[in-house]
Amino acid sequence: MWIIFALLAALSAACVVVLSKAGIKNVDSSVAFAIQSVLIITVSWSVVAWQGNLIEVTRIERKSWLFLIAAGILTCFSSLFSFRALKLGDAGQVSPITNLSFLLALIFGIIFLKEKINWVVIVGAVLMTIGGIMIATARPS
Repeated sequence: MWIIFALLAALSAACVVVLSKAGIKNVDSSVAFAIQSVLIITVSWSVVAWQGNLIEVTRIERKSWLFLIAAGILTCFSSLFSFRALKLGDAGQVSPITNLSFLLALIFGIIFLKEKINWVVIVGAVLMTIGGIMIATARPS
């Protein structure tokens, strides 16, 4: 079931890149991100309420709060950097570079979460990294 959600996330992310690039032509990238952030907060909390999970907020442990707050701050920086990159560059070149975050996530997962990998993951990560760099640096003909 996770793969369906992962594919939907990929589809949504691709649409976000294209729509964001189109939307920031005459708008400051920080303003554009702020507008999207308001919608993200509204939709996220609406889903939590609709699912009846508001009580879960009171059950979150202190350590989890710290991790979630740190991740939220880094999400903001990531999005601000991505929006600025989109403002300055082509979506087809910016997106592959920002999506190289998978490589860092893989490395961080191994180091900090003690996740296990095998040679298939290593080969796939190398190929995806090379492909992302090739796409990002390719000049349109």
